[in-house]
Amino acid sequence: MNEEVLEKIYQENHEERLIAYLAEICDFTYEKAMDLYYSSKLADKIYLGKNGIQYLDYKVLAQILLETEKELLDSDRDGR
Repeated sequence: MNEEVLEKIYQENHEERLIAYLAEICDFTYEKAMDLYYSSKLADKIYLGKNGIQYLDYKVLAQILLETEKELLDSDRDGR
């Protein structure tokens, strides 16, 4: 395997752990946590690898998402 393939596998596994952790701490279904994550600005930053953010621990990333993108949680609670 080359470096690019390994990086892609790492990123996919990292996102899975992050989504599962969001589901756990927010008491969401995995599907709802996935929607939340992929609609976030953080997901784009991780995908693009901005400032090495993709290498932060998934629990830290979940906290960043919850603290900086509260509007995603609010819109979910409103049923939008």
